[in-house]
Amino acid sequence: MPVLNKYSKVTPEILKLSDFCKNERIDPELYGKYDVKRGLRDINGKGVLTGLTEVSEIVASKTVDGKSVPCEGELYYRGINVKDIISNLGADDHFGFEEATFLLLFGKLPTEKELKDFCQLLSEYRTILPKNYVRDVIMQKPSKDIMNNLARGVLNLCAYDQNANDLSIPNVLRQSLELIAFFPMISVYSYQANRYYNDKGSFIIHRPDPSLSTAENILHMLRPDMSFTPLEAKILDIALILHAEHGGGNNSTFTTHVVSSSGTDTYSSVAASLSSLKGPKHGGANIMAMKMFADIKRNVTDWNDDEQITDYLEKILHKEAFDKAGVIYGLGHAVYSISDPRALIFKDFVKRLSVEKGRENEFNFYSTIERISAELIAKERKIFKGVSANIDFYSGFVYSMLGLPVELYTPLFAIARISGWSAHRIEELNNAGKIIRPAYMCVQDRQEYIPKDKRS
Repeated sequence: MPVLNKYSKVTPEILKLSDFCKNERIDPELYGKYDVKRGLRDINGKGVLTGLTEVSEIVASKTVDGKSVPCEGELYYRGINVKDIISNLGADDHFGFEEATFLLLFGKLPTEKELKDFCQLLSEYRTILPKNYVRDVIMQKPSKDIMNNLARGVLNLCAYDQNANDLSIPNVLRQSLELIAFFPMISVYSYQANRYYNDKGSFIIHRPDPSLSTAENILHMLRPDMSFTPLEAKILDIALILHAEHGGGNNSTFTTHVVSSSGTDTYSSVAASLSSLKGPKHGGANIMAMKMFADIKRNVTDWNDDEQITDYLEKILHKEAFDKAGVIYGLGHAVYSISDPRALIFKDFVKRLSVEKGRENEFNFYSTIERISAELIAKERKIFKGVSANIDFYSGFVYSMLGLPVELYTPLFAIARISGWSAHRIEELNNAGKIIRPAYMCVQDRQEYIPKDKRS
């Protein structure tokens, strides 16, 4: 176990100093007075336009009679509907994530030969994780927080790269492809190292199989017997596709653009995006959803009783149950209103997996919670744009059916999203604009400097 720093807890001295921080509350009315878009969103929650991209597009509204009205959500990768990407995958084709990654990076769908060569290239990169990297980086003081391990692991890769600061597109592409190949290994090995150091099992490393896809290799490396069913691999592959990219405005991708615009190296840029994704309001949201569902299961005895389910969901909304935040996690989205296309696409596959795993009753329970929650939120919060399940609503349930540990839920998001980040970083470097620097207005009153001997 890592030895904790003796200062890693709040002392009375820190508590006393923190009292000064409590004064740093800005009057909410000032945001309206100076027309400041908090969270870079307007009064209706729509994101402030801060850039242009060709990588992906989110559609959540349409213009009718000159007015913007909500519509069924759609997600496009390089102009191609992600629904079409998934619906055109063959029954045994587990290379959908690799095809989506190729599309995001290069702006075109690969030919059969291009996809085969691309998969081969990623397989080759999986064999060049630096010598002794697992021993010297992953096994050194592993944290329970795999996202922190992943960010640290990425920054350490800089030391192994002779051209770490070369911003030429070929070099950045090389770095990006290596990271896409490395992310599953670093994540799974970090989890295994943490289990080992916490006396929960042996430290077993399964090397990637060059004949397997990214999704298949995750299951192959994680499971002691390295086995998985075709449906398990298929659904994990689809989860990776749906998480690979989501417009340029999400927090971690915007971080990619902001940090890349400064001219920093790829490893620093990706570490910054990982730090953003880790937050419970972003990539960590699926963990909160899982914790909430576990709480609901403990408190709702009859999964088929709508009245009992409604009563408990009302308690959650009224801040009387679960974490008392008044939030039903997995419902609603900053952009989508009528529907999140990712959740709609995913739901059918989730149902199929629940049948294979003998958990169909639990899937029906989730569906009931989804229906009742949407009705309650729309009624109690007077939300007229619509409330729908987002991708986090079902992703945690899927990961639990796949036997994936909770510690890997957010890293799995990162394993997918590194494809989108890479595409956006290359786009930012290609367009080489000004460093991104938004403005902040200071609302602190001017004060006179008081000499030390006259301060009370």
